[in-house]
Amino acid sequence: MFSKATLKERRQYYREEWSVKDLPDFITDNITKREFGFDHLGQGPNDRYRTFKGKESLRKFLRYKAPFAAYISVAFYNNPKKRQDWLKAEYIFDVDAKDIPIRSCQCDSVCEVCLGEALEIVNTLIDDLEGDLGLKNIHLIYSGRGYHIRILDEEMMTAGSELRGEVLKYAAGAEIPNTTFSNSSASNTSFNFEHFSIPVGYSRLFTQKVKYNIQHLVGNEQLDGINPKLMKDIMKYRHFLDDNKWGLFKSNIGPRRYKNLVEAMAKVNLSTIDAKVSIDLKRILRLPSSLHSKVSMKCVEVKNRETFDPFKEAVPKFVYERND
Repeated sequence: MFSKATLKERRQYYREEWSVKDLPDFITDNITKREFGFDHLGQGPNDRYRTFKGKESLRKFLRYKAPFAAYISVAFYNNPKKRQDWLKAEYIFDVDAKDIPIRSCQCDSVCEVCLGEALEIVNTLIDDLEGDLGLKNIHLIYSGRGYHIRILDEEMMTAGSELRGEVLKYAAGAEIPNTTFSNSSASNTSFNFEHFSIPVGYSRLFTQKVKYNIQHLVGNEQLDGINPKLMKDIMKYRHFLDDNKWGLFKSNIGPRRYKNLVEAMAKVNLSTIDAKVSIDLKRILRLPSSLHSKVSMKCVEVKNRETFDPFKEAVPKFVYERND
C-alpha cells in the first residue's frame, strides 16, 4: 500500500470498480458548471478546462483515459470551459497528513497514525465550524493522504478571499485571543486574562488546539520560537494539562517563555491547514471517487466521521491482488 499505481491498475480501477454512484450529490448537482482537470502522466494537472454534459460522459472519459489523477473545480461558472462568469465557490479546508507540523509518528510520508491524527483534526474543525459559526452544509472527503472539508453554505460560497481568510484564522486557532477587558467604572481599569481562563468562544477554541498540540509533541520537533530547553520543559510539565491545570503548567514554564510557546502554537495551528487552498476561489481539488495513483488509495466521501477507516473504505481492489 502507498505505492504508485501502474497504468494497468488504473485501467482496472476505472473499468471494473469505479461507478458514477460513488460520485457525491454535491458534485453531480450542477456538474455542467464545474471545470475538470486531469493528470495523465503523474506530472501535475496539465489537462485543464474540460467540461462534461453529465455523469455518463464523465464515466466514458475516465474509463477510456484512466488518468493518473482527476480533479474538479471548487468554483461554479456559467462558462467553465474558459473559467469565465464565476458564480460561487466551495469553501475548503485542506489537511494533508504528511504536512501536519506535529505528528506522533514522524514518518517520511503517511501512515495509519498520522492519517488518524489528521482525522482528529478535521473532526474538531467541523465541530467548531458547525458549533461556533453555524455552518451546516459540510462534506468531508478523504483525499488519499489527508482530508478535504468542503463547505457549501451559501454565505461562504459567495464570500471573497478576505472573509475566507478570517474564518480560516478563527477555525484554525491561528491568532492569540485578545483577552484584555476594561472596567466600565470611573477608574477605567483594564484586566488581562489568559486564554485558558475563558471557557467560551474563541478563547476556548484556541486553548483546545494548543492543548492538543502540546499533548501530541514527540519532543524533537523543530518549531519556530521553541528552543531545545523550552521543548524539554514543555514535555516535562505537560502532564498538568491532563487535568487542565494551566496555571501550574505556565508557572513551571515561566511567563516569558510561555508567551513564546503560545505564539509558536498559533503558527502551528495555521500551518496545519493549507491556507492557499482555503482562500483560492478557482482551485481544483481531487475528484471524490477518483484514484490517488501516487499512493494507490481512493478519494472517497466520509459518510461517518466517527467510524471511518481509510484502510477499510478507501483501498482499491487491485491493491489486494498485488504480489508484493
